[in-house]
Order: sequence, then C-alpha cells, then structure tokens
Amino acid sequence: MAEFRRSTALPGLEVRRSRQESRCYRPHAHDAFSIGVIDEGSSVLTGSLNGPIRLERGDLVVIPAGQVHACNPDEGAWRYQMIHLDQGWAASLTPGHEASALFSGIGVLRRPGLRHQVGALSELIFADETRERLETGFRDLLRELDATPPAHLVAGDADPELIARLRPVMDRLRGDEVNPSLGELAVLVGMTRYELVRAMKRATGLAPLAWRQNARIIQARRMLCAGQPIAETAQALGFSDQSHLHRVFRAHVAASPGAYRG
Repeated sequence: MAEFRRSTALPGLEVRRSRQESRCYRPHAHDAFSIGVIDEGSSVLTGSLNGPIRLERGDLVVIPAGQVHACNPDEGAWRYQMIHLDQGWAASLTPGHEASALFSGIGVLRRPGLRHQVGALSELIFADETRERLETGFRDLLRELDATPPAHLVAGDADPELIARLRPVMDRLRGDEVNPSLGELAVLVGMTRYELVRAMKRATGLAPLAWRQNARIIQARRMLCAGQPIAETAQALGFSDQSHLHRVFRAHVAASPGAYRG
C-alpha cells in the first residue's frame, strides 16, 4: 500500500507513505535527494554499502541522487515515509551547500525528534502548503540533518572520468527502444563485455541493462507526474506493453504506475 503527493508550489517535491510486508524493491537510484524515515517495524538497507544495515523505528536515511540502494522489510509489517526533492534546491538550503556530508553518500541518522520533523514536512506536502512554508521547513530540517553525525555513512565513489568514458553507452541505453547487446555497447567504448559490466557497476552501481531499466523508470515517473497516460508512457519508453511497464515499475517503485500517477 502506498500513497503519493506532489507539491504544486515546488515542482519536483514529492512524498510517499507506504506500508509493506514483503520484499518489494530491487536495487535502484533516484534522480532526486531523498529523505526516508521508518515509522513502524524494521527493514534492511542494501546497495552500494559495506554490507546490509538494519533500520529500526525512528531511523532516518538520506540518499543523494544517483546512489544505488534498496530497502526491504525485515520481519512483519514495515511502514515508512520518503520525501524526494531536487538535490540542487536541497543543497541551496543546507549550511554546507554541495560540500555537506549529506550529499557525499548514503547516511543513516539516529537522533530523537528527526522522525517527527520529517513527518511534519510530509503533512505540509500533503496539505499542498505554500512555497514559503515549505522552504522554511526544509531549511530547518536540512540544518538539523547537516549538524547530526550519522550512525552510518557510506561515501559515494563516483569516478567522473569513468562516467565520461561511459557516456556513449549510457546515451545508447537511454535512447534505444530495445535492449542493445553487451557486445555492441562494449565496442562503443573499446572494452570487452566483461570490462564494460565491471566499469558500469563501478561507475553507477548497476550493470548496463539494470541501469537502463532504472533510467526508464525515472523517465516514466516524470511522464506520469505530468499526466501522461500509462499506455502512452509504456510505448514512448520502449516497453513491450502496459503490463511490461507495470512489472518493471513495481519492482523499482513498489507501487503500480496507476497508483503513482494518481
């Protein structure tokens, strides 16, 4: 079960409230800065981490854009909230701006009171409050997050030179209507297939075709938010049909395209 709200005052600001009881996410990344909080139960956070991290009620997770992760229930029901916001906007409200540790990797924060502060902002988004109230609330929250030492911090290790070298592969993966072969992709950057898979995982946290699926779901979310019909979204992004989009979307978002679109 999941419900979503998006701010009309601040484009790109979105919140979800969700309750899950079974494994629901495959490794994925967002194009936004994300703040999540556990309201009930426990879950296990995995991704580009030094092993899984168990999250308990009240734990808060901050995830910079592009950081691969997955969070799934541990035992029994798991209820959480997550807010997605434009990373540039978030950095502009943070004391350290882009240099803040908040944007350097996935962090788990354990400080009493933060859960309620996130919950209050979630309520403001659901109520579609004004830009001024939202900016004030997020400036206060980001100041608190920036000043809170994380219980866990796994710094991102993106290599700009490697990402630049792989750009032709990413452009092909994003633009092709069908999955290109690993051999074709490897030729684009002068690598073997195995070198390409290793390089993509090192640069993005995902293998080439997994990265393609993630990129398509990011674009699907944008299109659905803009009111695009589900069938047209599926066709535009090269999914074989609406059911195909539904399956892949659920694996990344833990909700159907219809529930997300609202």
